[in-house]
Amino acid sequence: MEADLKRHILACAAALSAHRKQALVTISRLATGDWRFFDRIESGCSFTARKYDATMAWFSANWPEDLAWPDDVPRPATTQQAA
Repeated sequence: MEADLKRHILACAAALSAHRKQALVTISRLATGDWRFFDRIESGCSFTARKYDATMAWFSANWPEDLAWPDDVPRPATTQQAA
C-alpha cells in the first residue's frame, strides 16, 4: 500500500509541475512546506498517513480546472483548510 501512496503523491506532483511549468521542488514547497519532500520519497524515504492526507488535500484544493486529475489516483474531497 505504501508504494501506491508514494505513486499517488508523485503522480500528482509531476502532473502539476509540468502543467504549471514549475520545478518539482517548488511544488513540493507549496504542497508540503518542504522543498525536498518529493526527492526524499523518490529516494525511498517514508512518510506518515497524516502527511499523505494533508498533501493530497492540498493537491485537490489547488488543482487547476484545466488539468485532468490523474486517472489512477483517488481524489480526496476539497476542504478550505487544505488551501
